[in-house]
Amino acid sequence: MGDVPMTADEERFESFLREFDPAIAELGRASVARLRVRLPTADVMIYDNYNFLVAGFAPNERPSDAVLSVALAARVVNLFFLWGVGLPDPTGLLRGSGIRVRNIRLASPADFDRPDIGALVDAAIATARVPFDPARSGRFYVKSVSAKKRPRRL
Repeated sequence: MGDVPMTADEERFESFLREFDPAIAELGRASVARLRVRLPTADVMIYDNYNFLVAGFAPNERPSDAVLSVALAARVVNLFFLWGVGLPDPTGLLRGSGIRVRNIRLASPADFDRPDIGALVDAAIATARVPFDPARSGRFYVKSVSAKKRPRRL
């Protein structure tokens, strides 16, 4: 992020991104960067799981308090609203049918500039069970890495 040297965990995240097709990696990298600017006080927890590479954004170190996440799969990048079921969605963007989580498939980092997506992100932050503390310093760290993973490129 800019001229600031990367932390060891940011470098690890970059190494995870290199496993993906360059276009997917760039969309994921840019999406995480956009949310880090929007939520500078968030803890960004990286999970390199079997199915996805995920960056979860939480107001603290508790994964259960996470509000948003960016998930990369071999062919897509999704923005997840971890408490999305009750969010106002007048344009019908949110996908999913579970009891809690909803998502949007991202096509470009410019999606974050769309008013309808911005409104959903703002609503998710505003209705977080644990509010984001503006006086807090956010952290970026790798939370878990799976030894076995699905192919990252198809």
